[in-house]
Amino acid sequence: MSTASTRLPEGRYGRSSDERADRRLRIAAAVLGAMLLALVGYFGYHYVVETRISAQVITFQASDSAVQVHLEVHKDAGTSGYCTLRSQAADGSEVGRADFRFSGPATRIDKVVTLRTTAKGTTAELLGCHSG
Repeated sequence: MSTASTRLPEGRYGRSSDERADRRLRIAAAVLGAMLLALVGYFGYHYVVETRISAQVITFQASDSAVQVHLEVHKDAGTSGYCTLRSQAADGSEVGRADFRFSGPATRIDKVVTLRTTAKGTTAELLGCHSG
């Protein structure tokens, strides 16, 4: 008997269990893909819409009790907000942290701010900026 004679006629007995499983897998993959796309869209929207102020440290100069930080801030016109800076000692311990407020109509602000420290700071790190 050949293998062709042991096959069932196509369409006569409905779908095979393999075809049903494949269909379920395709549906599950489509649902998970749509959920992932929605999640990426949600986070992308909030990243773009919520970020109205950003900054970067240009240079810094440390002394025994303070760190002078040249900060460049970019924001929307009329948006106010603050940026958080910190300084660490050579051993990695935090010696200073402060929030610096920015407001007004300017969209780009270059400002030198003074971060007071409890010991000599060796770094000036921008932790983040927030509008509000």
